[in-house]
Amino acid sequence: MEFVTVVTFNYSHEITILKTILDHEGIPYLFQNENLISIDSLASIAYGGIQLKVHPNDINSVQEIIEELNRPNLNII
Repeated sequence: MEFVTVVTFNYSHEITILKTILDHEGIPYLFQNENLISIDSLASIAYGGIQLKVHPNDINSVQEIIEELNRPNLNII
């Protein structure tokens, strides 16, 4: 089974905290285009941003983490 895209980011700094949380939770992930966009942030539009890809079994957990980080008082990502 392939990993699926859960969310897309425009800038590499947006994924820093999320990577730490996913590592801590033991959730396997891939940020597609991360290195390319880290080098040239203007390439984000051309390559469709930095795509967070996870295993389908982890989608709900990852969405909950993202929602928690996007709370109005927190709004980290």
